[in-house]
Amino acid sequence: MNQARLGMMLAQRTTYLKRYDANQHYGKIKEIAMTANNIRIFETEEVQNFINLLSGLEQDGGNPRTKQIIHRVVSDLFKTIEDLEISSDEYWAAIAYLNQLGTSHEAGLLSPGLGFDHFLDMRMDAIDAALGIENPTPRTIEGPLYVAGAPVAQGFARMDDGSDPNGHTLILHGTIYAADGQPLPNAQVEIWHANTKGFYSHFDPTGEQQPFNMRRTIMTDAQGQYRVQTILPAGYGCPPEGPTQQLLNQLGRHGNRPAHIHFFVSADGHRKLTTQINVAGDPYTYDDFAYATREGLVVDAIEHTDAAAIQANGVEGPFAEMVFDLRLSRLVDGVDNHVVDRPRLQA
Repeated sequence: MNQARLGMMLAQRTTYLKRYDANQHYGKIKEIAMTANNIRIFETEEVQNFINLLSGLEQDGGNPRTKQIIHRVVSDLFKTIEDLEISSDEYWAAIAYLNQLGTSHEAGLLSPGLGFDHFLDMRMDAIDAALGIENPTPRTIEGPLYVAGAPVAQGFARMDDGSDPNGHTLILHGTIYAADGQPLPNAQVEIWHANTKGFYSHFDPTGEQQPFNMRRTIMTDAQGQYRVQTILPAGYGCPPEGPTQQLLNQLGRHGNRPAHIHFFVSADGHRKLTTQINVAGDPYTYDDFAYATREGLVVDAIEHTDAAAIQANGVEGPFAEMVFDLRLSRLVDGVDNHVVDRPRLQA
């Protein structure tokens, strides 16, 4: 047998052995995976006792409500790991993601993106329905960008500081109605919204906005009316490189919100209303990644160009007008079950 022929035979044998080893390796991995699929330990006494232990149920100290929540959440997560066969690699990738989420301060952004904020609203609606309470003006999510301490005005407020070069003047006004249908004087109307870049004051990465720009508290006049001059806001998207958008990408979803304006409305003897309106015609009005759009909360921005309207509203040129009335509901047995106690920025 010549040297070339011998070399070819050896090469073929080497290739065969490599393929054999690879097939054997794959077979072992598949066998291990199939074995793992059949492993079920969640319901065992050992695991259930472990969950009780880590939840502090065997300790006298601590907070009983916290123990109850942790026990349920950890139980559900353990069961999820087992049911979905979550690997250690996937688990630690999730831990890294949570660290990134905290570092980026985006937990408050991911929460509405995954529907938690809207689900809480749905539960509050269901509770009201069970109590026979109607909400003429729908509630919807607060969002993460409220700032307490905005300047207070009586009846009318100028909200923007005039510094946005692309700002288009908006006159927003309406009437606050009591539960009995009558206009409600001295109601407190808190309003906040973004600029034409989709940024809010106190959260603007450009540093261009002054404190409390486009944030005001208006006390309604004797006719229960509020009125503000500001600019039409723009919608915004999640930071494209941030952890919220990274997860949304994995879900095949966008992270955009339509142009919108936030409201808190409160008055003696009534429940506080948290809501927001979307500007009609925005491409994301009915495709809001935060699921805040609700019927009754989409408002047209009517354009005015005639000189008489411009003069009557005290503005310098063409402007948009939005009219939005809000109707409050009574306390429930003297209690406001709409109030949400959550961390908010104090400025």
